[in-house]
Amino acid sequence: MKSTGAGSTARMRALLAAAAALMAVAIGCRDEIAHYRVPKGSEAPGAGLAMPASMGGKPASDVPAPPQPTGGSALHWTLPARWTESRGGSAMRYATLKAPVNGRLDVSVTVLPGEAGGELANVNRWRGQIGLPNLDEGTLAAARRPVETKAGVVSLYDFTSEGTQRSRVVAGLALVEGNTWFIKMTGEAPAVEKAHADFLRIVESLRLDAAN
Repeated sequence: MKSTGAGSTARMRALLAAAAALMAVAIGCRDEIAHYRVPKGSEAPGAGLAMPASMGGKPASDVPAPPQPTGGSALHWTLPARWTESRGGSAMRYATLKAPVNGRLDVSVTVLPGEAGGELANVNRWRGQIGLPNLDEGTLAAARRPVETKAGVVSLYDFTSEGTQRSRVVAGLALVEGNTWFIKMTGEAPAVEKAHADFLRIVESLRLDAAN
């Protein structure tokens, strides 16, 4: 009986020692995780990007409302067949238009108060988005295509990048009642080409109605 008790005590001590070792390992791992820091100046991919509500981001109700025209009127347009539009969902857009074409394509309507930085600055920003160099005042005038609409003259621009996988931007701007309106289509050059005629019809249909 004495021998059995001694054996039990020895086994108990062995179990306690093993348990203590496991606890030390667990504590050490926890401390390593707790004290890990991202080096200053570096961020994980995607840091700072908003996530959809379905992925733990802000719900749609928390997205700031898009800029609104400051006057008593707003631009309206007529959509071609099978085009759709949506409002809201972005702090920078008045509306998003969707064309029935395949490929990467984005069509947006934006309104900002005043001159919004000026025509030259905005055109060069669009060109920079597809890797093209800046224009100056002289070449800006040569690239401009005035389009007469019921809302006034829209300055329309059309640029295509170089290379095998070309991008294209077609965009117009108009100063209406103290606001600058932008209507812009950008994406893969083949997709932009398919939607180009309809996009021009949208620009030509612009009119000024009472703001909603």
